[in-house]
Amino acid sequence: MPTAPPLPLSTPSRNLVRLTIVRGITWTGFLAAVIVGVEFLHFELEITAVIGVIICMGLVNLFTWWRLGRQWAVNHIEYVIHLLVDVFGLTLLFYLTGGATNPFINYYLVPVTIAAATLPWRYAWIVATSAMASYTLLLGDYHPVPQLTHDQGNEVLNLHVLGMWINFGLSAGLVTFFIYKMAHALRSREQALSQTRESALRNEQIVAVATQAAGTAHELGTPLSTMAVLLSEMRQDARDNPTLEQDIDLLRQQVDVCKSRLRHLVESADRRRMAEPEVCDARDWLSGVVQRWLVLRPDVSHRLEISGQRGMPWLKVDTTLDQAITNLLNNAADANPDDIVIRLDWNESEVIVDIRDHGPGIALDIADRLGETFVSTKSKGLGIGLFLTHATINRFGGGVSLYNHPQGGTLTEVILPHSEP
Repeated sequence: MPTAPPLPLSTPSRNLVRLTIVRGITWTGFLAAVIVGVEFLHFELEITAVIGVIICMGLVNLFTWWRLGRQWAVNHIEYVIHLLVDVFGLTLLFYLTGGATNPFINYYLVPVTIAAATLPWRYAWIVATSAMASYTLLLGDYHPVPQLTHDQGNEVLNLHVLGMWINFGLSAGLVTFFIYKMAHALRSREQALSQTRESALRNEQIVAVATQAAGTAHELGTPLSTMAVLLSEMRQDARDNPTLEQDIDLLRQQVDVCKSRLRHLVESADRRRMAEPEVCDARDWLSGVVQRWLVLRPDVSHRLEISGQRGMPWLKVDTTLDQAITNLLNNAADANPDDIVIRLDWNESEVIVDIRDHGPGIALDIADRLGETFVSTKSKGLGIGLFLTHATINRFGGGVSLYNHPQGGTLTEVILPHSEP
């Protein structure tokens, strides 16, 4: 037996689920109130029309529940329509049950409150205005119920009903304003907390990577020293073989280079941490980064395009930013080393670096997770390089975005804040 698909879990969908439950409880209560009023209080009602309105709202609720079982996204417009249907149903029911004299008339505040707490500003006011307009119409046009009349005279609009109407107007305005402001503040706080948690997690991952690198560098010192000793002994044993001596000397040079790199690793990290970023012309800086990259990747063909806009593209840079851009260039070259397009553009607030390759593009299942640890576009990659690149550029106040280009390949967009010289 097939199972029903799960209910959607987005925020508008969850709100619609809650609204459906509230609607079911509300109209069940209205049905019970009508039965009690007719059977025990002998209200003079158009019972067929009243029951018809309640049945129609029940059918709306059943349809809404069926719709929630479909894999369709719920947007704000659909949610507003549901609230307006509730207001319309309440208006029909109150019209048939005494209009503004009905003591339940202030139930209009429920959809108004829900809209203010869950919807953007303009949609909340649409619902509030609709409820207020409906209440206003019911002041003079409704099916009277004698048992609900507060004044035995001929006055249609007595002070009690007028006071209820004014109270509703003030309450609807205040609820819409304050509840929206409170909900907006809560949503903003949740977003800020989410960004803080994401930043803290990223910093923890960076520290973990750095700690692992430091530990690995320390562990590599012992085998490199052992290799150096053994190579010295092997060279003494190979004095009669010049070719073997040259190979051993080459290996010893490589070992010495590795040891030197490890020795300077901590020193260079300390210097980078203490150094202040340098403000320079982004055109000269990017040209220098590309030239140094070409020394490492002589197999690539590229095209560097620099915008001809007016003004100077000042940018704060240091060696870590150079490495971040080099990592992105290497990713492009790994995807396809032919015809890599590098473009520099800028405006008054941003400096933009675009890197476009003609590789296979990015798989959609990992496109939203790039920049996280252990997520890579390469089959054998760990994703650490791209993760550190994101972290470095974010530290400069910028961002990295990767897109599948419409004409094929990947477009990497780096946006950095414009600096003052």
